[in-house]
Parts: sequence; structure tokens; C-alpha cells
Amino acid sequence: MNILECIVADDEPNAGKLLEEYIERVPYLHCKAQCFNAMEVMNQLKQAPADLLFLDINMPGLSGMELVKILPRRQKVVLTTAYSEHALESYEYNVIDYLLKPIPYLRFLMAVEKAYRLTDTGNTNALLPG
Repeated sequence: MNILECIVADDEPNAGKLLEEYIERVPYLHCKAQCFNAMEVMNQLKQAPADLLFLDINMPGLSGMELVKILPRRQKVVLTTAYSEHALESYEYNVIDYLLKPIPYLRFLMAVEKAYRLTDTGNTNALLPG
């Protein structure tokens, strides 16, 4: 089973911590960094690639949506936000999923399952609880 290296980016510490806790519960995910703004994400990506980014849209400075626009199209991104107004636009940038806060664990699992299937890892039927 391949492990997806993840970066969580959210300027709200509790929201980021919740995503980290969710990631820890999934055997094929590993949180390599928690960032509080888009510039920290860019610095992390310069040091080493990440398989999956969880980006809050409303962050100070460069927003998550603005970051998505400058990332390589192959970068897998799940957007997280309390607002639904950017959902349609996000899919223009090849976003894997769009999670509305507060994020239920089952909805999180659906997003990461989709991300995992989009990697070249093959069948993941046994990874999710029944």
C-alpha cells in the first residue's frame, strides 16, 4: 500500500488539527506538515513534494484558491472552507474535492479515497470501512 504524503494548510489551528487527526486515522495517509498560510505550503513543496494538499480557501495573504491557480495541474488538492461560493470555480483547476466545514469524518474519507484512486496505486476497495 502506497502512503500519500499530505500537507494541511489552514490559518485556523483547530481546523488544521482536526484534519491532522483525520489523516492519522487513515492507514494510507501521512501528514508531513501543517501550514498556516500559502507561503508556508510553497516552502514545504520546494523542500519535498507532497502527494495531497488540504488547502483552506480563506487564508491571509495568498488564498488557497490563488495558490491552486499557480500550482502544477498534477498537484492533488482538496479545498476546505466554510463557504460554498468557490466550489464551481475550484473544479476549473482540477481540484479533487471541496469539503465544507465543519468536515464530517465520512465526507473526509470520501475525498481521500478519491485522491487515492487518482494515484497510480490501483485498487483500494479494502481501504475504507464497510
